[in-house]
Amino acid sequence: MSITGTLIIQMIVFLILVGFTMKFVWPPIAAALDERAAKIAAGLAAADKAKSELSAANQRVEAELSKSRNESAARLADAERRAQTIIEEAKTRATEEGNKLIAAAKVEADQQAIKARETLREQVAALAVKGAEQILRKEVNASVHADLLGRLKTEL
Repeated sequence: MSITGTLIIQMIVFLILVGFTMKFVWPPIAAALDERAAKIAAGLAAADKAKSELSAANQRVEAELSKSRNESAARLADAERRAQTIIEEAKTRATEEGNKLIAAAKVEADQQAIKARETLREQVAALAVKGAEQILRKEVNASVHADLLGRLKTEL
């Protein structure tokens, strides 16, 4: 056999092998590769979707945290304002109560001063009567001279 005959036979056998491989072996391998590529693509798409959902969930969590912080700050501010108003009301009530006590004390002091003046007037009138007795060297009847003593008290 010649080298050309062998070469031609080998080429024919190779072409038959290529044809057999292209018809029976290659389609299942290509299908498996395509299926694997589809699974990988689906996995990557699912990962991207999960990543975007995670990002959206993180944004919602941040929004809720921000909302909670704002609400707690507002509640603290309201509580602070309420405490200030309560303190101011207590101060006002205490001032009013103090003013009432001061007014009552002034009234009582005025009453005591009036009472002391009356007592002093009576004592001065009694001393004046005793002084007049001493000057006149006789007894002055208080009931007889009540009008005179009353005028003397008002003048004092």
